Amino acid sequence: MPENLSVVRTVADLRARVARWRAAGDKVGLVPTMGALHEGHLSLVEAARRQGANHVVVSVFVNPTQFGPNEDFSKYPRQEAADAAKLATVGADLLYAPEVGEIYPDGFSTTVHVAGLTDGLCGPLRPGHFDGVATVVSKLLLQCLPDVAVFGQKDYQQLQVIRRMVRDLNVPVLIEGAETVRDETGLALSSRNAYLTPEQLAVARQLNRVLFAMAARIAEAPERCLTEIEWGLEELRVAGFDRIDYLAVCDAASLKPLDVADRPARVLAAAFVGRTRLIDNVAV
Repeated sequence: MPENLSVVRTVADLRARVARWRAAGDKVGLVPTMGALHEGHLSLVEAARRQGANHVVVSVFVNPTQFGPNEDFSKYPRQEAADAAKLATVGADLLYAPEVGEIYPDGFSTTVHVAGLTDGLCGPLRPGHFDGVATVVSKLLLQCLPDVAVFGQKDYQQLQVIRRMVRDLNVPVLIEGAETVRDETGLALSSRNAYLTPEQLAVARQLNRVLFAMAARIAEAPERCLTEIEWGLEELRVAGFDRIDYLAVCDAASLKPLDVADRPARVLAAAFVGRTRLIDNVAV
């Protein structure tokens, strides 16, 4: 591990380190991740600094409760040493890398469920996913008690679920949504992009093209939501996507589908290239 990045694996050690920072009057930021870090994750560390965090904790935990039975939990990339080296380059202070038993000890029987926001989009397609996300994030927030926690806007539904959970449970933390980091073609960075072959990458890069085009045209003609969805679906099929889970225009806060974008809105999509599921979204 890099010499200037400390690693802790237990709640007790995490809290001890945070307590020392608190005693010095410093503010603490948290960036929850599942590892396999890329430039998008590293930008979240910088976003926490911009929100006034003197110290930034990055958690790396591949959370089993947010994977479905046919999803890629066992194959999800795990590369802690490489992750630590990347975190050191952006000045993260602490890597929190707990074992599964530290997060879910024997007899663990509590689940956090956020209703409403999880009813559409990825919710019905990935049963239990957002319960797993809400539960693990609530635990990480309580374990670290940061002043600010930063999440990427690429997982926009997840971000809204976490914001609602924090508001509803009066968790004393600022939730910051950071802009999606994209490659030179506009493809949203994702740990799962590593699964794609060069041919599949060419298909994947059409997703953001379609979303940005839809968002621009809906901004000019807000009543065109349904027409643009029809156009976008056809474009994605022609581009070579193997399955389209959804393409939707939704209220940016409630995530309810819109026929007319007469309020802040997002265009959101989930689609498969081969066996890899990609998600993305663009503000209207």
